[in-house]
Amino acid sequence: MEHRAVLISGASIAGPALAFWLARHGFRPVVVERADALRLGGQNIDVQGAARKVVRRMGIEGDIRAATTGELGLRFVDEHDVTRAEFPAETSDTGGFTKELEILRGDLARILYDRTRDATEYVFGDQITGLRDHGDRVTVSFEHGAARDFDLVVAADGIRSRTRTFIVGDEPRIRPLDLYASYFTIPRGASDSAWARWYHAPGGRSILLRPDNTGTTRASLWFLSPPRGYERLSVTEQKAVITRVYAGAGWESPRVLAALAGSEDVYLDAVSQVMAPRWSNGRAALVGDAAYCPSPVSGMGASLSLVGAYVLAGELSRHADHRDAFAAYEKLMRPYVDLAQKLPPGVPWIAHPRSRLGVSLLHRVLWLASTPLLQRREGWFGSSAADKIELPDYSNGG
Repeated sequence: MEHRAVLISGASIAGPALAFWLARHGFRPVVVERADALRLGGQNIDVQGAARKVVRRMGIEGDIRAATTGELGLRFVDEHDVTRAEFPAETSDTGGFTKELEILRGDLARILYDRTRDATEYVFGDQITGLRDHGDRVTVSFEHGAARDFDLVVAADGIRSRTRTFIVGDEPRIRPLDLYASYFTIPRGASDSAWARWYHAPGGRSILLRPDNTGTTRASLWFLSPPRGYERLSVTEQKAVITRVYAGAGWESPRVLAALAGSEDVYLDAVSQVMAPRWSNGRAALVGDAAYCPSPVSGMGASLSLVGAYVLAGELSRHADHRDAFAAYEKLMRPYVDLAQKLPPGVPWIAHPRSRLGVSLLHRVLWLASTPLLQRREGWFGSSAADKIELPDYSNGG
């Protein structure tokens, strides 16, 4: 094998998953993460479709199943907490809002880290500050550590990837969906159960409360807004924005906002997609959200990361020349990514009505969708693209 040492930027999902498969194929992966330790926060993510096949091949499906949130399904509720539509958890690989393999992002990150730390060098508290591609190797400079040479470099550090700029410059377009999302953890309340509850308020606002496996509740707040740079504000300023937007929203908003004030894990960002015309340049490539974030609206972010890592590592094992491997990776993944990024008409606006009448109509449509006949149809929640890829068998180099 010509190329052996591979530097991966990012230790969330895509990075450790790529390290797993690279080590399996005989490479020497190194993961650099700017956080001082593994970041274990985050909300529920789905492992569905082709990604479920990937975790089976990794041998971690049992670990994921043991760490699932136990969510029984989703209830859409009104301001009086009356259920307007109900969607039980699905047991198939692709259907339903709540998947059988529903896990907190941090729990999946820990599972991947535990499975890779013996065969992977992890460097925490540092980040890439420059790349020099010499044709036969890449010299990487770091914020704190000394410069090092690698055969390949892969950016797996998320939608706001800094490493991506060193690889493909400003080519990728960050496509905003005119929607903001905020995530944080709140104390479990008497009204919380194993069912997720989603409340819609007029003004394009919604609150989603979901159970976790640690005795707390994960809150997700979604509101329509063009990009306003809220993601660049301090946490204190972000809390003020959220409090202002949700003032008078009704339902359990007072409880949620009171918990927000004391929360230490607040995340606020513009919901966006990454549309990149290419995923590689020279000896460097992109994977996961850094390459093709489909947005949380799609429910496919984690699945694309797991599948993309599997395919990228597999093609590198199959081809002696990295250029051929990168081309094959993109050829196989691009149609899958395009399907995952194709959102239903009217999303996200149709799911966040601005008027009380609009909320009532949404509840009516959801009630119809929850009936036995329609609930069996694919695509109400989760992407119909989840399994629309034939995964190669890369055993023994393919």
